[in-house]
Amino acid sequence: MKRCHACRSEWVSEKKQPSVKEPCDKCGAYLHCCLNCRFYDEHAHNKCRIPTTDWVGDRAGCNFCDEFTFAATGQAAGDGGKKAEARGKFNQIFGDDVEGDASPGKGREALDKLFGD
Repeated sequence: MKRCHACRSEWVSEKKQPSVKEPCDKCGAYLHCCLNCRFYDEHAHNKCRIPTTDWVGDRAGCNFCDEFTFAATGQAAGDGGKKAEARGKFNQIFGDDVEGDASPGKGREALDKLFGD
């Protein structure tokens, strides 16, 4: 499923890719932009997994990149499947309530339970 980077609404079209200046029907954001591309990577050189691409200053603006491929849900901007899997493994080790009650007494109780009095 192909979604707008700004409002997450689904892009439905008979075309394979949006045209260069095609806006989202819901919010008006450009669809042919780095933030919607499957090669966009915040931590890669030029913020793109293809090393030969030119620098783009406005990642949300339209661009003329020939390498643009619309990302399916879960590909660009933080692969959700890997994140959920990692969170599940973390919760198996440390428990589900890692972001919950952080009162000092609760931590002390957990240490006493683990190591004894």
